[in-house]
Amino acid sequence: MVPEGDGMQPVHEAPSPKGGRTENLVMVTALGVIERGLLILVAVMTLAATAVEIWSIIERWSVNLGDILLMFLYTEVIAMVAVFYTGKGLPFVYPIFIAITALARLIVLQGKDMDPQNIVLEASAILLLSVAAVVLLRFARR
Repeated sequence: MVPEGDGMQPVHEAPSPKGGRTENLVMVTALGVIERGLLILVAVMTLAATAVEIWSIIERWSVNLGDILLMFLYTEVIAMVAVFYTGKGLPFVYPIFIAITALARLIVLQGKDMDPQNIVLEASAILLLSVAAVVLLRFARR
């Protein structure tokens, strides 16, 4: 408990909004519009980056493992935006999937040149993120 005004307010409770009902409605609406606009921008930028990468692959006339893993990253970003709009799934798990894929890509692309201790640390981070994703997916729906 922490002192708050005349009485004590539990630490775990969020403070109540200070504005009036109309002000709160305007803020929630404005923040929602900003959020949606930024998500659309993220989707457009991801599609543009995907197009640039595909063009690079076509120009080189070769595909390597790094290119494939990068496409998975782009796919997961688009999936995260899609989950937000469809409401199906847990959108906060997708950043974990993106981090796992990014770490795996780093290990694959730089594994030969990396210190073995760093590889173990990054693999441990992948394991920790995987456990977090499983816990979120398993228990978040209850």
